[in-house]
Amino acid sequence: MIDGQPLACFQPFIDTATGLIAGVEALGRLRQADGRLVSVGPLFSDPKTNAVALRRLDRQLRDNALSRLHEVPCDWFLSLNISPRWISRLRADQPLPSLKQLSKYSIDPQRIVFEITELGGDIQRLAQVVARYRSAGARIAIDDFGAGYSQLDRVLALQPDILKLDMRLFQAAALGGPSSDVVKALAQMAEKTGCWIIAEGVETDVQLNFALECGSRYVQGFLFAPAQENFFASDAFVGRFAQLRQRYVQQKLAERGRLMSMRQQLGELMTILQTWAQACAPLSALPQLDTFPWFLRFYQCDRHGTQLTPNLEWRDNRWVADNRYLGHNWSWRPYFYHLLAEGWDQRRLTLSNTYRDATSNQYCLTAGQFFDNGERLLLIDIDAGGL
Repeated sequence: MIDGQPLACFQPFIDTATGLIAGVEALGRLRQADGRLVSVGPLFSDPKTNAVALRRLDRQLRDNALSRLHEVPCDWFLSLNISPRWISRLRADQPLPSLKQLSKYSIDPQRIVFEITELGGDIQRLAQVVARYRSAGARIAIDDFGAGYSQLDRVLALQPDILKLDMRLFQAAALGGPSSDVVKALAQMAEKTGCWIIAEGVETDVQLNFALECGSRYVQGFLFAPAQENFFASDAFVGRFAQLRQRYVQQKLAERGRLMSMRQQLGELMTILQTWAQACAPLSALPQLDTFPWFLRFYQCDRHGTQLTPNLEWRDNRWVADNRYLGHNWSWRPYFYHLLAEGWDQRRLTLSNTYRDATSNQYCLTAGQFFDNGERLLLIDIDAGGL
């Protein structure tokens, strides 16, 4: 039994470019006899809940949300959750109930985002229905992106306009570590396929910063507002968002400043190490590098990418040679061919992008500079964790 009066509440999407509300997601609630609002989520996740009653409840909630869209600015969009389990049960020639509801309220489908929830349903049937939504002018979002491997198949099959990052994965990734790399990779994949990213579950400044780092077009979460029955003004969060965004930019500028300072120090270190290398001096002639705390190791390659020397590291107050990589060819690595493209002619120092080192599991940068008339390349691996 479904206890309570169904109604839609609305949580805003904040446009990261303007700080304005760009749209809202309709979230189902039941008003209890004492006036409390409770989420319908547990009902939809409980297999014991009658499926017919759930479909009726879902359409009541959607109808309530659509009936109120005239209250908001005409450039807002409304995101409606759609279960793929129910979509799969529709006949191929059956009118789509959601589109009939849009027609009932004379709503332009271009203002609607159909948000595909859950992982169930027949993907081929789902793709056919999604094509009908898109043909009508609506946009498609995939919810909880990253929550399961099948989501990748779904992205390819449905070609969505929007991807909503899985909230639990996103919040864990904002803390750093391997999940951070995974979410950034998902965001890059979304960008390359032309999707906009929505970060939901943004509750802290740190999570907002990570959402911006991932290139999120919209953010949604308790940092700004929970779902509520009434609508906010479009500019309700502009001032607050501007402050948070400026704080993020200042942090990135500080990171950039540290990187520029490191680049200057790297020039000094390159001179020291190249002088030692050109003199063919013994290992004992290498100085201590206590003034370069981010230094990990250095080595030399020829201009074709083959490693000529051991990795040389300062460990336990002495220089240690690691011979395991002698003769390995690194020309296929991005940092090497970037060096060839950017640094060979001018012999200038270049830096790679940050990456996770497979051996040490550290975040690293690799700096490189050609010397010896461009015949040799000196490479320095740097601990990028502090950046």
